[in-house]
Amino acid sequence: MTTTSMRRPDRAAPLAAGWLGFWGVLALVGTLTGAGYPLGANDAYGDASLLRLLPVRYGPPVFAAVLLGAAVAALAMAGHARPARPLRVLLLGYGWAVAVALAVVVPDVRVLVILGYLPMMVIGLPFGWPPVDYAQIFDWTLAAKFAALAAGLLLAAAVLAWQRRTAGACEACGRDGDEAGWTTPAAAARWGRWAAWTAAAVPLVYAATRFAWALGFPLGISRDLFEELHRTGLVWAGVGLGAFALLGSVLTLGLVQRWGKVFPRWLPGLAGRRVPPMLAVVPATLVAVAVTAGSLGELATSEFWHVEGGLSSATLPMLFWPLWGPALGAATLAYHLRRRGACARCRRPWPGPVPRR
Repeated sequence: MTTTSMRRPDRAAPLAAGWLGFWGVLALVGTLTGAGYPLGANDAYGDASLLRLLPVRYGPPVFAAVLLGAAVAALAMAGHARPARPLRVLLLGYGWAVAVALAVVVPDVRVLVILGYLPMMVIGLPFGWPPVDYAQIFDWTLAAKFAALAAGLLLAAAVLAWQRRTAGACEACGRDGDEAGWTTPAAAARWGRWAAWTAAAVPLVYAATRFAWALGFPLGISRDLFEELHRTGLVWAGVGLGAFALLGSVLTLGLVQRWGKVFPRWLPGLAGRRVPPMLAVVPATLVAVAVTAGSLGELATSEFWHVEGGLSSATLPMLFWPLWGPALGAATLAYHLRRRGACARCRRPWPGPVPRR
C-alpha cells in the first residue's frame, strides 16, 4: 500500500461535521428561544416514534449537545494521526452511538411510508391524486427526520473510515492484507444468499395483504374499514405500497442472482452491461436503514398491538420488519463483498476465488 493512497483527504468527516454542526446550531437556537422543536410531542405522528419518551423541554438542549459534540468528534476524525487507545475507543463508541441514533431512532415509520408513496406522489401529482395536502405531508418535522437520517449515514461513513485508518487498514475498502473467513467472496456468497431470501420474503407477506384488499378480500380488517378504504380510494394507496414492497422483494433477489451483476437482455441500451455495484448498494442500504427505523417506533406503540382488537393478518406482516431491515443490510453487505474486486485506493486484489453467483 502506498503512502499516497493512505493520505488522501477524508471527505466524509468534514461533510458530517458541517451537517451536524448546522443542525446542532439550529437545536441550540431552539433551546434559547423555546421554539422550532418539531419532534416528540410536537410531532403530529409522534406516537410511532421513540422520541415521544423525551419531554419537549429537554429535546432541543439534548439534540444541541449531541449534534455539536458529534460535529467536534467528526472533525477530530478528519486527521490521520492515531490517538491513544482510550481516546480512540471513546471517539468510536460515541460516533457509532450517535450515528445509529440519528439514522435509526430519530426517523420513524413515516420516513419509510414517504419513501414508499413517493413514486405514486410524483406520478399522480399532475392528476391531483392521491387527494392529499402535500404541504401537510412535507413539513418541518419530516424534513428534520430526513436530515437526521442523512446525518447518521454521513457520520457512520466518517467513523468507519477513521476506524479503518487508525487500525492500519485501507479506509476505502477496510482490507488490511489478511482477508479471510466471512468477508471472502465465497463465504459472502453463502451467507448472503440466506440473508437475501429472508429479506425478499418479508415484504411479500406485507404486499399480499394489501393486494387482497384491492381484490375484495378484507384480510385482517373489519368490514367497515374495508368499505371505507374502497369508498375513499385509499385502498389503491395500499396497492401502491404493496407494489413498492413487491418491487423491493424482486430487487433484493438481484443481490444473489446473475441479473444483479449484468443487466438482463430485455433492457434496451443496457442489456449485457455490468451493473455498477453502487446502483444496488446505495438504495438497498437506504431501505434497510429506513425499514429498521420504521419498525422500532411502530412496534413500540401500544396502539399497534390493539389494532382490530389485537394482532391480525393486517398487522402480522409488520412483526417481521425488525428482521427485514437487518436481513437486507446483511444481503447488501454480502453483495458488496462479492463484487468489490481490487481496491482503487490501496490496490489490494480480490481475496480468494471469484464466486459464480
